[in-house]
Amino acid sequence: MDKKSQLKKDLEYIDATRKRRGEMASRILEQPGLFGPLLEIALEEDNPIGSRACWILEFVFKASPVLLYPHLNPFVEGLHKVKPESSIRPLAKICELLTLAYYESKNPRSRPPLTEFHKEGLIEACFDWLLEAQKIAPKAYSMQSLYLLGQDFPWVHGELRAVLERHYASGSPGYQARARKLLEKLP
Repeated sequence: MDKKSQLKKDLEYIDATRKRRGEMASRILEQPGLFGPLLEIALEEDNPIGSRACWILEFVFKASPVLLYPHLNPFVEGLHKVKPESSIRPLAKICELLTLAYYESKNPRSRPPLTEFHKEGLIEACFDWLLEAQKIAPKAYSMQSLYLLGQDFPWVHGELRAVLERHYASGSPGYQARARKLLEKLP
């Protein structure tokens, strides 16, 4: 059985508990060669275990962000394919952490190697998540990512401001709190 097939089989037994997700993430961290197949599973369309793979992906990324860097192209290209909310939340969190690391890192050597292509893909995915009927978490992560990406793409700040103002009154209290913080910072 190849790595990807075995990983799919193992993911069937993962539940939402932090313990089980942590155990699987530890396995990926111990065997970094499994990261690529995990990412492929996470980004597959209509895969019922894709959400579980996304949960693990988030845990792995938090522990070792550099494992994603060689896979940035497929990661960014696959973001638009993912539809289940239980997958989007961890992917949006990874996007937020990725942009935070890129824009707030004091050491250029520890910055993620984001290209213009990657940034544009992140912008597209984050605006999609911000405009779709998602829960607050993906929207909040997307807001932060877009705010940071606007440093290189000034038009993003104008669009972000317009979206936040348009949806502010109908947003949840969490949405309003995050939007208010960003609206104060936006030009």
